Amino acid sequence: MSDDPVVVEAVDLSRTYRARSDPQPALDGVSLCVRAGEVVAVMGPSGSGKSTLLALLGGLDVPDRGVVRIAGTDWRRLSAAERSRFYRRTCGFIAQGQALLPQATATENVELPLLLDGCNAWNRARVVAAALARVGLGDHATKLPDQLSGGEQQRVSIARALVHRPAVVLADEPTASLDSVTAATVAELLVAAARERGAAVVLVTHDPAVAAFADRTVTLHSGRVTSDVVATGSGRGVR
Repeated sequence: MSDDPVVVEAVDLSRTYRARSDPQPALDGVSLCVRAGEVVAVMGPSGSGKSTLLALLGGLDVPDRGVVRIAGTDWRRLSAAERSRFYRRTCGFIAQGQALLPQATATENVELPLLLDGCNAWNRARVVAAALARVGLGDHATKLPDQLSGGEQQRVSIARALVHRPAVVLADEPTASLDSVTAATVAELLVAAARERGAAVVLVTHDPAVAAFADRTVTLHSGRVTSDVVATGSGRGVR
């Protein structure tokens, strides 16, 4: 894996928010590299900067200092339209709570990124069916979110994030509301995205059992990286 290209690169990221005029530092000099086919879990207590880091990697927020490169591209050099297109084609996002459209079927939720990218109906149908089958929901294609369990809804969210075969998958607490068995299934699907498709996966989690599926675990505390540990048996050591 160490020979695989770096897909996610963050260098010296800092971000401070201001609430009631008081500065609230969220990140302070955080650097992170994730290679193709690698799963990195980001852990730390609430308020440690995990979600801020994910937002900066995903182009949802702008750092006060530092650089983010996704697949070699510094997204801040792109126009708003270019940035939207770049992230739509390059990244898959998985949010806590699924964020599914409540009046859309599983198929309609999963095909949304393809619709936005102008994929024709025949290709959409083929690719979406394969994506749902991949997460074990081939026979749930016409169901609405409220007809699915929490775990099934999260698998629809994963299918939507992976349907366009993104180079990067960013997942923010995707197992937070799931039981341990379903959480393990979700983690396995994310690992499969890395192993089988060569995606770089950044997974924010509080759950050590979920983090155990990752190749590395990066721990944040008070906006700084306090450890970056490679999983036993990976051959990459501890840094």
